[in-house]
Amino acid sequence: MKTKKILLFILFILSIHSFAQPKFEEKKDQIKALKVSFITNELSLTSDEAARFWPIYNEFDDKQFELRHRKMKSFNQRLDDDFNKMSEKDAIALLTQMQNTEDEIYQNQKKFMSNVKKVLSPLQIIKLKKAEIDFNKKLLQQYRHKGQRN
Repeated sequence: MKTKKILLFILFILSIHSFAQPKFEEKKDQIKALKVSFITNELSLTSDEAARFWPIYNEFDDKQFELRHRKMKSFNQRLDDDFNKMSEKDAIALLTQMQNTEDEIYQNQKKFMSNVKKVLSPLQIIKLKKAEIDFNKKLLQQYRHKGQRN
C-alpha cells in the first residue's frame, strides 16, 4: 500500500511538471485525471464504489466549477465597468446576484452530500474532504515551485 502511494505521488509530480504550456482544457483534464487517481487511492475505493461514486462527484465538481466561474466572471465584468460609477440600484442587484450564486453553490453541496452518503461511509466522506484539501495543497505547491524556477 505504501509503495502504491509513493508511485502515485511520483506520477503526480511528473505529471505536474509535464504541463509545459498546453491549452487550458488540456491542463484541466490532466489535473482532473490526477485528482481522480489521488482521491481513489486516498479513499481506497473498490471498483464498485468507484463506479458509483465518480459520476456523482464529477457532476458535483462540474457544477461547482460552472457556478464559481460564472460568479467570478460576472463580478469581474461589473468591476471592470468602473464600479465607481455604479448606482446603488446596480450595487444591490450585484449583491443579490452574488448571494444567489452562493446559495446555488451551497444547495449543490447539500445535494452532493445527500447523494454521496448513499455510496460512501461517513469516514470515507471525511477522507474525501481531506483528500480534496491535500490534493489542492500539493497542486498549489507545485504551481508555486514551478513559478520560482521560471
